[in-house]
Amino acid sequence: MDYASSLLGLLPGGRRTPGLRDLLSQVATYLPPDQVERIREAAEFGATAHQGQKRLSGEPYIAHPVAAADLLADLYLDADTIIAAILHDVIEDTPIAKEQLAERFGAEVAEIVDAVTKLDQIKFKNREEAQAESFRKMLLAMVRDLRVILVKLADRTHNMRTIDAMAPARRRAIARETLEIYAPIAERLGLYSMKLELEDLGFQAAHPQRYRVLERALKRARGNQKEFLGKIAAQLRTAFGKAGIEAKVETREKHLYSIYRKMQRKRSTLADIVDVYGLRIVVDTVDTCYRALGIVHSVYKPMPGRFKDYIAIPRVNGYQSLHTTLFGPNGVPIEVQIRTADMHVVAESGIAAHWKYKAGDMSSAQRERTREWLSNLVEMQGEGSSEEFLESVKVDLFPDKVYVFTPKGEILRLPRGATVVDYAYAVHTGVGNRCVAAKVDRRLAPLRTVLRNGQTVEIITAKGAMPNPAWVNFVVSAKARSAIRQYLRGLRRSEAIELGTRLLSQALAEFKTTLEDVSPATMQAALGELGMKDRDELYEKIGLGERLAPLIARRLLPATQEETPGGLPPPLAIAGTEGLLVSYARCCFPIPNDPIIAFLSTGRGIVVHREDCVNVEDYRKHPEKWLPVVWENTAERTFVSRIRVDVTNRMGVLAAVAASISTTETNIEHVSIEERDSEMSVLVFEVRVRDRKHLASLMRTIRRMPDVLRVNRTIAAHSASKART
Repeated sequence: MDYASSLLGLLPGGRRTPGLRDLLSQVATYLPPDQVERIREAAEFGATAHQGQKRLSGEPYIAHPVAAADLLADLYLDADTIIAAILHDVIEDTPIAKEQLAERFGAEVAEIVDAVTKLDQIKFKNREEAQAESFRKMLLAMVRDLRVILVKLADRTHNMRTIDAMAPARRRAIARETLEIYAPIAERLGLYSMKLELEDLGFQAAHPQRYRVLERALKRARGNQKEFLGKIAAQLRTAFGKAGIEAKVETREKHLYSIYRKMQRKRSTLADIVDVYGLRIVVDTVDTCYRALGIVHSVYKPMPGRFKDYIAIPRVNGYQSLHTTLFGPNGVPIEVQIRTADMHVVAESGIAAHWKYKAGDMSSAQRERTREWLSNLVEMQGEGSSEEFLESVKVDLFPDKVYVFTPKGEILRLPRGATVVDYAYAVHTGVGNRCVAAKVDRRLAPLRTVLRNGQTVEIITAKGAMPNPAWVNFVVSAKARSAIRQYLRGLRRSEAIELGTRLLSQALAEFKTTLEDVSPATMQAALGELGMKDRDELYEKIGLGERLAPLIARRLLPATQEETPGGLPPPLAIAGTEGLLVSYARCCFPIPNDPIIAFLSTGRGIVVHREDCVNVEDYRKHPEKWLPVVWENTAERTFVSRIRVDVTNRMGVLAAVAASISTTETNIEHVSIEERDSEMSVLVFEVRVRDRKHLASLMRTIRRMPDVLRVNRTIAAHSASKART
């Protein structure tokens, strides 16, 4: 007998570390003998590859992949997945190459193993980035083959079962990652039993003391609750028997982590959590589910507002059941789930049920929902850092709570707290980018409206409309956030290129030359010297303030031209339509007809100030970053200005001043009360005006009010110390 065979024969079997004998016995119940033999060969191959390697617990390393494979065998997965689980660490931890695996066990096995393999060979700035990049690779591999994540989840589950061998700090870090990422993924895929175990083990490792206290308290309460529920279950069985319904009625206990989360969410003690136990009723058909619901409600009264029909509207992970809460004896609430046997299989096994029951509408619907989610990951992954991608995915991992309808009656599932903009992007990225208004239940509603279950939403779009940067502050879905950021990045670049072109043209005009006069050879030489690939990159860097236009202009001058400026450069025209890269300083609030000057801020473009702004003096230390600017035609544009109104302190004066402002067709952006005593109050308004003439008219209107003592234009309180540009 060789080393591998003898080692595998000695592998321990048990609840936490199943051995090869357990694995082969399980797969033999549903796989043909030739596939069982392939799995045995893979185990021997893995044992030889990992020869001499041990886990922190001291057991042979091969015990871990065999145990992970046994978890997948319990889900009745195919032979290739079982083999990939056995070999999932050989590429990373042994000299075995992907090509060797493909030659020995097939291309599918090699691809799954390669996708699961960690990215240890890549050098990252920090551990968080390494974790995020590894997670990105794993999720994108899932798009190609869902079995990748199943192997990864089995790997993590067995690691959590044996985590006691690790140092406390490492235990807590892995436990947090399990609770934040892997348990939610298991739930998203409908792997409920695996999700429960990951949460329980993660909770135990992350908060051992809290786990022990809660476990002891539940044990004390368990006896009375179980006896209490047993009587209710017996009553329901009798009622079902009289109605001729065959039903399996069983009690179920909430697991510790869900109780702990509920205590945290409601800030309550264990004594306040009364629904620790519940009932599950399994029947034969969907029709019988609804009949059983009627019988349950005839025995015990239902709690209003606590009924959920996940059969008609399944959860995003394919879960289907009827949920209701009853008034039990003494008013104690009792949670009840009613489902069919097929629904129960999907509730426990989720996406893995597809491999066991390949033909079935429920499995294909589950698969389609999962594919849709994964395709959204592909859209998101191209933008931003790995850490940003990971945070976005975390948002979408938690169970969806809001179900809304399109005008045609189709159902869309959105994260809890989703807004109208989230809905628009869920319909289509193009719809989200062009949305300008919305109707919720046929009434116009603001785009930041938070949606509730059952609402019908209609999006109104406009040609040429574009995302508002402020949307990022209130959308909750990862798809919406990613799409908005992606669009704004593209928009920001095009604006930077346009602005950079104008700035460079302005700088060249100082030397009485133009961009057209610069020869291609001169431009190419300058680009090579600056390490840039093309003109657009150069213009973008200038527009973002990362390169100074006057210095670039000097590099582009013909060698024969004397580098003497031909007078003052022409001022840059500002019209208020430049977009993201031209902003207006909130220290002095410049408006049209104000004398202005602009500061080139690195990474942000141009910031426009009033010439008399106190912060301009600080910036004059860097004259090369200042630009002459003038107002262009700004008709139909409005700008924010700030006014101070001293008023007599009496009830209703603020409302009276605000009403007076509205009579001048002026919008109030913000209002605050900066000073107040028994005699006088100081009101500060930020208002939108067209120009200085409009502002003067507004101030005259306010000044005529009887309670107004003084009105003047002001600057931000902090401007004397530091500008907020």
